[in-house]
Amino acid sequence: MARPAKKASQAKQAIIRLQLDGAAKEKLDEVCDLRGMTQIAVLSRLVKWFATQDEVVQASVLNLMSEERLGELSRMMVRSMGGGGGAAARTADAANS
Repeated sequence: MARPAKKASQAKQAIIRLQLDGAAKEKLDEVCDLRGMTQIAVLSRLVKWFATQDEVVQASVLNLMSEERLGELSRMMVRSMGGGGGAAARTADAANS
């Protein structure tokens, strides 16, 4: 009995084309060299991580939030990570003052 064809969304892999400017490509090369990973491995992990984040983190990463909102978000994230009053919180507060 023949199996039904898989839908495109159920494919195990997808190939996409990515265009980077020169500076981004240089930074990607540095990360890959430092970590001993291929570009495909690094970018695949980044996309997988990004897709699992909530909409606030995604908006922040995509630079879709105002500076004021980003300041609030950074302080909330530091507190939620258990850094309430530590150096990271002071750095975030100082940067947003």
